[in-house]
Amino acid sequence: MARVIGLDKFVRLIQIIRHNGGIFKSLRALYLREELKIGTLVGEDKYGNRYYENNEYFIGRNRWIEYADHVRLEYDASQVPVEWYGWLHYKTDLPPHKDPNRPKYKWMLQEHEPNLSGTNKIYVPYSTTRPKIEAWKP
Repeated sequence: MARVIGLDKFVRLIQIIRHNGGIFKSLRALYLREELKIGTLVGEDKYGNRYYENNEYFIGRNRWIEYADHVRLEYDASQVPVEWYGWLHYKTDLPPHKDPNRPKYKWMLQEHEPNLSGTNKIYVPYSTTRPKIEAWKP
């Protein structure tokens, strides 16, 4: 009977609001991430990003990241470290802290840096060759 009336949806909404920390924190989460989800915390990386999973959602939507609070709206997919990237994209079912046999390559041991395009730290290659096409000067 409750399912016919739609009370199960209301109960689920209350659970999601409780999971996000109340009404105001849920509104803040809705503003930052544009959706409210409920799931189990799988792990956290050293940058403060939290990774969640809920297998009640469709595959491809059941693993997600909540970026660190200091990032606010300046989040970018390049802020995900390589070990968590593999878990988010289903390359492995085990999170990094539960998989001791995961291979460690030389490039994986370097400090992770997000994409710096659009900032003053952008990489600009230096070239010593003359350009083949020169700008027209009237």
